[in-house]
Amino acid sequence: MMCPFSRRVVGRNRNYRPVSLTSVVGKLMETMLKERIVEHLKTHRLQDQKPHGFTSGRSCQTNLIDFFDWVTKIIDKGGAVDIAYLDFSKAFDTVPHRRLINKLQSLSLDSNIVEWIRQWLSDRHQRVVVNGVYSAQGLVTSGVPQGSVLGPILFNIFISDIAEGINGKVCLFADDTKICNRVDVPGGISQMTNDLGKLKKWSELWQLSFNVDKCKIMHLGRKNPRAQYRIFDTVLTSTSEERDLGVIISEDLRVSSQCNRAAGNASRMLGSVGRGISSRKREVLMPLYRALVRPHLEYCVQHWRPYLQKDIDMTSLFCGNLPVIDDLWVEMSVRCFCALPHGIGYYDALIPGTVFSGSLNHPVQEVQPAPLIH
Repeated sequence: MMCPFSRRVVGRNRNYRPVSLTSVVGKLMETMLKERIVEHLKTHRLQDQKPHGFTSGRSCQTNLIDFFDWVTKIIDKGGAVDIAYLDFSKAFDTVPHRRLINKLQSLSLDSNIVEWIRQWLSDRHQRVVVNGVYSAQGLVTSGVPQGSVLGPILFNIFISDIAEGINGKVCLFADDTKICNRVDVPGGISQMTNDLGKLKKWSELWQLSFNVDKCKIMHLGRKNPRAQYRIFDTVLTSTSEERDLGVIISEDLRVSSQCNRAAGNASRMLGSVGRGISSRKREVLMPLYRALVRPHLEYCVQHWRPYLQKDIDMTSLFCGNLPVIDDLWVEMSVRCFCALPHGIGYYDALIPGTVFSGSLNHPVQEVQPAPLIH
């Protein structure tokens, strides 16, 4: 049985993602097998370092920092790079079972584990339930069950070799793939073209197709030749701004758009809390602030922390619509967020009156008092 979840516009069939509702006993068994598989991959050093999704110790934040650290080093030297944002079409639902089993066998996993997974994937039937109404059952011939424990790690294993033979920088997060090459040097554009060609061949070999309409090219750097690239005989659309794992990336690498979005979302949520909660007690409002407002400002902030004064000023006004919450704790949170020197993480510390980097070699910096926001 599966329950559909809409990703965008409600009411359009293609915008729904099927999430399987599996039994608790089955998930316990999946968890034990997952632990054995992860242990095997770590012991034999078979775990690929490029995927950041569904991997312990990795996240959207590590993906962005790892990738754009490579990009900004080239840009800082006056170079130019092209980034290709690639998107698979219904990736989790179209993984071919036989090819997945072949990859599991190539990892020298225990034959009993591989056979269990093969039978777990074979002869599966599913039906959709909406508002208590059940559809007819249908046979599942491909894909890994979304909502299962084993599904994510099986998908990671399936795409683990996608970057083999690629010369550019590749980063993966689930089915989101991005590749970057330097293009202001001789052979740079042809190398990018060759890398896209290799990804096309991998897609055809393993029957996991790209959604070409969602694949984009971003040109960075003043000396960028802004070349055109094709995949499956379709010219990739050039974009000046792209949402990368929830963070807006601009071709000039400025963070103003992301700051506007984060501050706007935080302000709207803070306003909703103020209008919807009648209580003005600290013990009621502070948990709501931490759970609903702060995540908008803290998500991957180590990557996009504002450094232009106009972005800092704009971000610091996010709680201007709800006077009751601008108490000492919130005031210091906002001040510390906006007063951090470039390169210091927001999570290093939040100490009233100071910003401490957590490093003995970095001095404690005093935060100048700011007027309360009313």
